[in-house]
Amino acid sequence: MPDLTLLHTAEVHVATFRALAPAADLDQQVRADWLDRAQDGIDAALEAEIAAAVAAVDGPVLCTCTTLGPAAEAAGATRIDWPMMQEAARIGGPVLMAYCLQSTAEPSEALLRRAFGAHDPQLTPLLLGQHWPLFEAGDSAGFAVAVARDVSQALGTMDFACVVLAQASMAGAAELLREKTEVPVLASPEIAMRALLRDG
Repeated sequence: MPDLTLLHTAEVHVATFRALAPAADLDQQVRADWLDRAQDGIDAALEAEIAAAVAAVDGPVLCTCTTLGPAAEAAGATRIDWPMMQEAARIGGPVLMAYCLQSTAEPSEALLRRAFGAHDPQLTPLLLGQHWPLFEAGDSAGFAVAVARDVSQALGTMDFACVVLAQASMAGAAELLREKTEVPVLASPEIAMRALLRDG
């Protein structure tokens, strides 16, 4: 049995998570078609596929796609961004939440508010959809630089307690931002892997 099974929607995530846990036995499954199909909402057929994939696994499952998170959680998987949102709640608001896909906005905000419970996260959403084509084209470095630049500009507009990079694909921007700001910058891959492999 692997230490952890990961459900991805992009091949590029495989190397990212391998680097985060080089000693762990990871079963990394990539289903790019799931994200394409989920852009207009998760229908019953896709929900059933996700549930079947989770049920077929012996051991913990981590869904690394924010858009698919609610369906994966309903099937028994851990959402990539849940440990990160819990960390944001520990820090407190105001929270700057950056994301690139519109389909990410609603599940990310709902999860953040769940983590904060009765407290107001004082959320400021930052849509960076203009940079998503860089990620889709495989330019991970350019994507990280562009995201970091725009988030850094937003940090200059008001005081935030923390930054949430809502999608796992945005994690590359975290280190760049940490060089520019004292504000905690939260990226879901490192936080989720630390939480799951520790708990496991």
